[in-house]
Amino acid sequence: MRFRWIVICLVVLYLCSGCTQNNTQNNTQNNTQKAQQIKPNAKSEQPKTLQAESATPNLAGGPEKKVRKPHPLSLADLRKKYRSTFILNGPSSKREVALTFDDAPDDQFTPLVLDVLKREGIQATFFVVGNRVEAHPEVVKRIVEEGHLLGNHSYNHANLPKISDAEFREQVNKTDKLISQYTGYIPNIIRPPYGNISEGQIQWLASQGKKIINWNVDSLDWKGLTPEQVETNVLAHIKPGAIILHHSGGGKGEDLSCTVDALPRIINQLRNDQVKLVTVSELLELDIPTK
Repeated sequence: MRFRWIVICLVVLYLCSGCTQNNTQNNTQNNTQKAQQIKPNAKSEQPKTLQAESATPNLAGGPEKKVRKPHPLSLADLRKKYRSTFILNGPSSKREVALTFDDAPDDQFTPLVLDVLKREGIQATFFVVGNRVEAHPEVVKRIVEEGHLLGNHSYNHANLPKISDAEFREQVNKTDKLISQYTGYIPNIIRPPYGNISEGQIQWLASQGKKIINWNVDSLDWKGLTPEQVETNVLAHIKPGAIILHHSGGGKGEDLSCTVDALPRIINQLRNDQVKLVTVSELLELDIPTK
């Protein structure tokens, strides 16, 4: 009797273990099927994402990296940024203006301009070109002896932003040394040819204690105008503190007799209006540098 119950228990255990194994296999198969179902779905989602990106409208102006390239500041921007170094005019609080002459000296028009200034008792500012100083030392000597102010206008009238840093500094230093032979000091004012200059050049000049002097009244005499046109270009735009641009030396074939003829009328009109004509240093109250 006892033996029969033992056999029955063994049979029951065997049957239970079989059911457990079947359930495990069924669960494994079910999990495998679920994994297989999930995997294809995961793959199918990826193309949808890429498709959504490619459907995004393009940037009409182009990618940022192609469009937003750094650009040099304009002359107007540089004037605003470096107000104390890059100067266009003097203070408007006094009825004073400065006559300035570029591209001196030559042996034709500069002596004629000096004759007018001497006759009228006016001191002006001459921005001289170094290789012309070498060519006409007697004219430079006369400019200084008659009480006019000299400023640097480069050595050979190069377009300064287009030359290297080393060339730029050589242009300035070489002309400074030439000027100092006649004045006894290194000038602290400079006018870049064509009024053109780069930000890096402004920063270097500032480190040397120099002021960049451009202008706010342009006679446009280099265009070969009539004396009446030059006079109008100046007097129509004069305000207290103005810095007036003329030329007393030109390029080949340029006729500056219009400036020579217009100068007396300009000077007399300004005097009648109680406007005093001074040098740039006087207008800006700059100290004359010592040697």
